[in-house]
Amino acid sequence: MSNPTHKENKSPNEAQSKIRVNSPLDGSLVGEVPAFSIEEARQKLAEVRRAQLAWARTSFPQRRRIMHEFLKHLVRRSDELAELISRETGKTLYEANVFEIMPLIRLTSYFANRAGKILRKRRISISIFKNRSSYLHYRPRGVVLIIAPWNFPLNIPGGEAIMSLMAGNGVLLKPASLTPLIAYKLREIFDEAGLDKNLFQIVSGPGVIASELIESGVDYVNFTGSTAVGKKVSELCGRKLTPCSMELGGKAPAIICEDADLEYTSKSIVWGAFANSGQICASVERVYVPENIYDSFLKKALSHARTIRQGNPLKGEMDMGAMTDPRQLEILEGMITEAREKGAKILLGGRRSPQGKMFFEPTVIADADESMRVGCEESFGPLLTIMKVKNEEEAIRRANDSSYGLIAYVYSANCSQARKIAERLEAGTVMINEVLMSHAFPEAPWQGVKESGVGRVHSDDGLRDLTYPYHVNYELIPLRVPVGYPYSNNKAKLLVKTMARINRGGLGKIVDILLK
Repeated sequence: MSNPTHKENKSPNEAQSKIRVNSPLDGSLVGEVPAFSIEEARQKLAEVRRAQLAWARTSFPQRRRIMHEFLKHLVRRSDELAELISRETGKTLYEANVFEIMPLIRLTSYFANRAGKILRKRRISISIFKNRSSYLHYRPRGVVLIIAPWNFPLNIPGGEAIMSLMAGNGVLLKPASLTPLIAYKLREIFDEAGLDKNLFQIVSGPGVIASELIESGVDYVNFTGSTAVGKKVSELCGRKLTPCSMELGGKAPAIICEDADLEYTSKSIVWGAFANSGQICASVERVYVPENIYDSFLKKALSHARTIRQGNPLKGEMDMGAMTDPRQLEILEGMITEAREKGAKILLGGRRSPQGKMFFEPTVIADADESMRVGCEESFGPLLTIMKVKNEEEAIRRANDSSYGLIAYVYSANCSQARKIAERLEAGTVMINEVLMSHAFPEAPWQGVKESGVGRVHSDDGLRDLTYPYHVNYELIPLRVPVGYPYSNNKAKLLVKTMARINRGGLGKIVDILLK
């Protein structure tokens, strides 16, 4: 769930030692955190590295006990956390609970209880030389650097920290400077759970600190942010041969089939577009609707969008709060102005809300296409573009005609047909008849294709990615296969013929030959 990374202009060596956080809801000061220098960040790296050596030797039951304690305190402090998340990001209390806290509870429970099984030794059967066998055993990478986004400042880095720790790693968390406060609350909860204080550490400060830490030699990098910044981070990792996962931008398409339940589908699409003020890389941004149901779908979508209650969620029940980064409002305004000039129709919203300077109205656009920024660039705001197509084939073609490939959606009453469409879409995840929720499934991988990222988070394989898989090959039966010295051309020919016969299924005869 990516975000365009906030630019931080101050040098890490300047005298200022604090980052002040003002609420997008009303501009009030929420709090302040330290702004670490590069040398201070390197010291934190050294502390984490020393602590990780001991942590790597702990058993999975020991790690599980700490995570269960973490869960207990996370739930106990959920109201406090939700309010801070709302004040710091501008999202509603409902979204703070359901998008941030609830998925973290589920992910923590899943990996705390299953990490030992997921990372146990895995036997590899050797198909030809049955006298030998292999297995993989998993060892932690060392220190994982998590570069976190501002749109989900608890759920995303919290989940990656839990997985990294359960795999035996130490963690350095570089929070976004727009939303660093919740990271320190996360640290408090780990402290309450009994985790070594040096094992999980926060390094708040300018973005260059993350680059310097990569240069200093962290062992794995987990980045969530914009595609442009992700490319720069991956270049740094490439120079150091540091393994990484990059969860980057998205421009999620939704394909509406002619047989879709339009009442449910339109309501679902509206939620998928405007939840968290559209500041989700999985947000529905472009919807492809067949021309014979286009008018009906558009009418229903507008009807649902008009019912959204927008305002300060700390003053009453709200469906939509404020945006977090002031630059994103300017980006939205530029995209909408260009779309209007090129002939698109702004059917709803399209402007800042009277609720406050960081509030932007839910916006629905029609008669747009991929030549406009609203049709091809990630908006990362409450903007829904609905486009008419002749048929499903056109919808699939246009959905795939994008540099992004994070997630896509298909709506149909025929699940079999929907799955066929889903398998043709170029996206790391495709959801059928639902939106947004797949990031909350710890069992499933969250991954992008094309410019939406590399690597994966979540899932059993995502946990294994946070370790080194070491391969051991050993002897079952002391049978010596004659492939070494002395060489002879006749022996080489025999071995080649033997391999050919094995691959044709003549294994029994070959074994007889080798045993002579």
